[in-house]
Amino acid sequence: MTLPRHVRLVEVGPRDGLQNEKRPLGLADKVRLVDDLSAAGLEYIEAGSFVSPKWVPQMADSAEVFAGIRRKPGVVYAALTPNLKGFEAALEAGVEEVAVFAAASESFSQKNIDCSIAESLARFVPVLDAARAHGVRVRGYVSCVLGCPYEGEVAPRQVADVARELFAMGCHEISLGDTIGTGTAGKARALFEVVARYIPRERLAGHFHDTYGQALANVYASLLEGIAVFDAAVAGLGGCPYARGASGNLASEDLLYLLNGLGIHTGIDLDRLIAAGERICAVLGRDNGSRVARARRGAS
Repeated sequence: MTLPRHVRLVEVGPRDGLQNEKRPLGLADKVRLVDDLSAAGLEYIEAGSFVSPKWVPQMADSAEVFAGIRRKPGVVYAALTPNLKGFEAALEAGVEEVAVFAAASESFSQKNIDCSIAESLARFVPVLDAARAHGVRVRGYVSCVLGCPYEGEVAPRQVADVARELFAMGCHEISLGDTIGTGTAGKARALFEVVARYIPRERLAGHFHDTYGQALANVYASLLEGIAVFDAAVAGLGGCPYARGASGNLASEDLLYLLNGLGIHTGIDLDRLIAAGERICAVLGRDNGSRVARARRGAS
């Protein structure tokens, strides 16, 4: 299969990345990060999460983030909304697209959100109904698609069943996430081959963690399967809570470097993206997780 000519990056750093950071981040810095990312050419930015601040304190000011950002025409500013209350708060904040999440692993679902997969899916029904009524698009996430910290291997058909449920509910796109980063290229291809029997490839996305250093290989394998949407976090923000000391999200800069090298269009300025990552890392007092950013810094 030929590679896609255009790939869309879904930038999850301001949400999936920051929510795992231990150091509290001020509102102005969160707003600046989102604005820096849109200025770099990102067309889809997950800017916050409307969840209980008790569970995710870093996301407590998501409404203020959406109020403070400079909205650039053509850019989607999305938020995670795990329940109807969260959706209603997001709607009030002017969020244009929301996301819901389920797990492909029964054990992970129970440990992470204290309910079964079936129960988690049932919770999304009112969210999808409300979103439909208000003309808001919903994106679906499926976690642990290439491995579970509690169950080990996860069968592709198991992933397909959950993804198909979300798609049938009305999620316009399904992102398959390698939560613990244990997936390899062959398994990534096999996974998309199975899931694509039920959901069109143009409605699927890949979300790879780099815990075992396989994220870019998995992206390339997915490109060969016709997948043209990938989630990533600037500077590799976020960590993997299930593997001590391991990296988490694939860095957007590294993904962009790969795509540029393949001649695949994204519309994103690599230099501006690197600058956005360097700035937020300086604020957080953490190392930049992007190898491309570190290499460019060393060469300057």
